[in-house]
Amino acid sequence: MKIVHHTLTFITLINTLLLSTGIAQESGNHPPRLRRSESFLGIHFDFHADDDCDSIGNNVDRAMVEYIIDKVQPDYIQTDSKGHRGLTSYPTEVGNRAPGFVRDPLKIWRAVTAERGVALYLHHSGVWDAEAVKQYPEWARINEEGKADDRLTSVFGPYVDQLLIPQLKEIRSVYQVDGVWIDGECWATERDYSEKVIKAFREQTGIQEIPKKPDDPYWFEFSEFCRAGFRHYLDHYVSAMHQHSPGFQIASNWAYSSMMPEPVDIGVDFISGDYSAMNSVNSARFEGRCMVHQGKPWDLMAWSFTWTDQLFSTKSVPQLKQEAAMVLSLGGGFQAYFPQRRDGSIRRWQMDLMGEVAKFCRARQKTCHRAEPVPQIGLIYSQTAFYRRNRKLFAAWSEELVGLRGILQSLLESQNVVDIVMEHHPMDRMSAYPLLIYPEWEYVDPDLKADLLDYVRKGGNLLVIGPKAAANFVPELDVKFIGQPVEMLNGLEYNGWLGGVKSLFQKVALGKQAKPIGKVYNRDPLNTNDISGPYEPAGSIRKYGEGKIAAIYLNLGERYRNAATSVSRDFLSSIVRELFPQPLVEVIGSQYVDVTANRKDGKLAINLVNTSGPHANEKVYVFDEISSVGPLDVFIRTKKKPRRISLEPGGRAIDYRYSDGKISLTLPSLDIHEIIVVE
Repeated sequence: MKIVHHTLTFITLINTLLLSTGIAQESGNHPPRLRRSESFLGIHFDFHADDDCDSIGNNVDRAMVEYIIDKVQPDYIQTDSKGHRGLTSYPTEVGNRAPGFVRDPLKIWRAVTAERGVALYLHHSGVWDAEAVKQYPEWARINEEGKADDRLTSVFGPYVDQLLIPQLKEIRSVYQVDGVWIDGECWATERDYSEKVIKAFREQTGIQEIPKKPDDPYWFEFSEFCRAGFRHYLDHYVSAMHQHSPGFQIASNWAYSSMMPEPVDIGVDFISGDYSAMNSVNSARFEGRCMVHQGKPWDLMAWSFTWTDQLFSTKSVPQLKQEAAMVLSLGGGFQAYFPQRRDGSIRRWQMDLMGEVAKFCRARQKTCHRAEPVPQIGLIYSQTAFYRRNRKLFAAWSEELVGLRGILQSLLESQNVVDIVMEHHPMDRMSAYPLLIYPEWEYVDPDLKADLLDYVRKGGNLLVIGPKAAANFVPELDVKFIGQPVEMLNGLEYNGWLGGVKSLFQKVALGKQAKPIGKVYNRDPLNTNDISGPYEPAGSIRKYGEGKIAAIYLNLGERYRNAATSVSRDFLSSIVRELFPQPLVEVIGSQYVDVTANRKDGKLAINLVNTSGPHANEKVYVFDEISSVGPLDVFIRTKKKPRRISLEPGGRAIDYRYSDGKISLTLPSLDIHEIIVVE
C-alpha cells in the first residue's frame, strides 16, 4: 500500500481540534520544562516497531510514566516514535504505521511529562527507513552495483520533504513534544550512485570517472560530494522545523562527534550519541572528549544492557555508574537507554537500576555539569586526514581511529590530563595547550602544519607519532628517513625493560640537532626478547625555535589499542613528561585512574574516575564489582595557597600540604568517582 501524503492543512486541522479539546496545549498550571541546554539527566526508550507490533499502547498508562519519573527524576525522557524499520509507534496520518494500536502511547507520555515538568523528546529514525524505500524504491540511495538500497534513503532525494519533515511537523503539532533525537543519520549514510548524483558530481567537479572502491581514483572527491549531500539534507530539515516551530529542539545522532568531526555550522540544538554497549568506559572517555569543545550542549547515552549473541543482559548498578562517571567528569549530560517491549511499555524492574544511577549522577551535578576543561595535553583529531582514510562516509567502523584512540588510552592510563582538539578548532585555543600531539595521521593539512610549526616556534611543544605522520615533518625534526616504513617485530626498550611492538616502523638517521629517544631492537620471531646487539632510535626530539618538536617512529597507538604493554605506555608517558615537565596535576598509585581537570564557578575541579574492572574484556558482558584503587598521591600546581580543598560529592574535608606552589594530598582509596575541589 502506498503512503498517503497528507498536506500540512491536515496537520493544521488536527492541531486546531486538539487545541479545542485541550490535548495539545499545555495548561498554564504545568511547571516549566528545562531546555536541552539546561538538562543534565535523561532516560531513553525505543523499540523500533515492526510487523509484530499489533497491540501498541496495550500496557502503556499514566501509572507507568509516573513510575519512571518518581524513580529516576529525569530532566527529560526520550521515547519511541519511529525506528529503522520505518513503521511509526504512534498512529501517524503521515507515513507508515505499525500494524495495530490499543491506544496512542504518545498522548500518555506527553500528558504525564507535561504535568510533571519533564521534557519529552522522540527517537525517530531519519536516513534509515526501510519501509519508505520498500514502498518508494526511487527514494532509496543506489549502491555501488547500481541497485536500490533496501534500508537507506537518499539524502539527495525527495524523502526528506515528502516524509521526514511532514512527520516531524505532525509530532510537534499533534503532541507538542519538546524535540527529537534523530537516529540512523550520519553513521548510516552511504555513498549514493544514483544517476542524479553522478550527473551533479560530474558537473560540479569535472571528474568523469566514478570510483567504486577506496583505491579507485577520486574516491575522496566523490566521498566529499556525498558528505556535502548529507550536510545539505540535515540543514534542510533542521531549518524547516525551526521555521515551523522555533522552540523545537533537534539532535542528529552522532553529528558533530567523533563520527563527523566538523565545525557545527548547522543549527542543531544539541549534540548526542549512544556510545558502545561493550567496552563502554573506553568508548565514553573518547566520545566525550570529541564533543566537549564543539560549542553545543552535549550528552552521551549509555546502553543499560549488552546485546551480544542476541542475548540481552542488563548491566549492574556499579557498571553503569562507572560509565556515567566518565561522562560527568568531562562536563557532559548523561542518559541511559532501555528498550521498550513490543507494545511500547517498559520493564519496571529496570527503573531500580536507573534510579540508583540517577542518584549517583545528581550528587555530582553541581560540581561537574558544564564545567570547562583546563588545557593540558591536546590530542589532535584531523578531519582532513580522517575523511581521506575513512571507508564509510562518516562512521569509523574500519579502525580508522584506532591510532588516535590508542594514544588517548595510553596517555590516560598514565594519568595524563588529555583533551581531543579538532582540526577546525581555532589555533588560539590550540595554543593554550602546553603540549600538542599529532597521532598517526598520514596526511596533514598545509595550513594546520604551518600553524603547528608556528606554535612550536613561539614556545609550544609538538609530538608527532607514527612513521607516516612524521614524514610530514622531516626537515623540522632534523632527520632523514632510510627507506620506507615496514611492518616488523620490534622490541621497544624503555628503562631497561623490553616490550614487543608489532608495528609499522621507520628507520631514521638523526641530524646534529636531533636527540634519540628510546631504542628499537629488530629481531626475527624466535629472538625478539633480548636487549642486545644493534638497535634503532625509537624516536627523536629537538629544540625548534622557542619550543620543542619530537617524533615516535612506530605506530604506538595502533598497537596499544590492540595489544597494550606497560612498556609502550611508560615510554610514551616519558616523552610527554620530557616535553611537558610540569603538568597541572599528577596522580601516582594506580594506572586505573582517569584524570580530568576542569574549572567551574571559579573553582578548580580534579576528577578521578576508577577505570578498573573487566569493562574491556569482550568475554565479560556484565560485572558487578569494581575494586577500589589507592592510596593515590595527588599533586596539584597552583600559584597561590588554596583557601579550601574538599572532596565531592559531600563537601568532605581532606588533609593537604602546600609548599613551593604545589598542593600534596593522599586519597586513601577511590571507589568509582571523586572530585577534588580547590578554592
